[in-house]
Amino acid sequence: MCETITKGARMAAVRVERESGLTWIVLDRPRKANSLTAEMLESVRDNVRAATTPALAITGTGRVFSGGADLPAARAGLAASPLWEEVSSAVANFPGLTVAALNGSCAGGALGMVLACDCRVAVPGATFFYPVMKHGFLPPPSDPVRLSALINAGRAKMMLMCGAKVSTEEACAWGLVDRVVEDARAAATALAADVLAGPEGHGATLKALFPR
Repeated sequence: MCETITKGARMAAVRVERESGLTWIVLDRPRKANSLTAEMLESVRDNVRAATTPALAITGTGRVFSGGADLPAARAGLAASPLWEEVSSAVANFPGLTVAALNGSCAGGALGMVLACDCRVAVPGATFFYPVMKHGFLPPPSDPVRLSALINAGRAKMMLMCGAKVSTEEACAWGLVDRVVEDARAAATALAADVLAGPEGHGATLKALFPR
């Protein structure tokens, strides 16, 4: 059973659902490739911080996970906003399991919340890129660090400095994506199954054993 728990026009582009003990943060602006506004980032941040379930997953509506920052908003100052770092920090600090269920391509600052997740699954045909160089933007400080930890510094520089576009299959070979799946939402639910079925608080205890 899936329960939608987010209400209000301000959060209309971000849905929050609870399904069998798993909190879902759903980017829901498909006509704009789920490109992120300040209001959407605030909603993601606040709802991640408020989540109390043992596991949390982030996905998008439609065929794209997120095109990154809404470009007019980015040019108006959103690109340099602390909200990007606040969102990724909220995801990284969530005590339970976090899964990025990538239903399609992911670009730019949207990668921050993906990198901060514990696990990442993605559908075939998706593309990953971070075009900060050509737009003259800087990524949030934690993004290059997390990206380098996953795929090594050289590959991270290829994405950030050279604008390299990476396919799902290449992303999986590099370690940016952990598994290529046909149904990202179903795969994320399956990954969370043991955490949801385990003793209360055990997932958080186990996660705390890993380096941050």
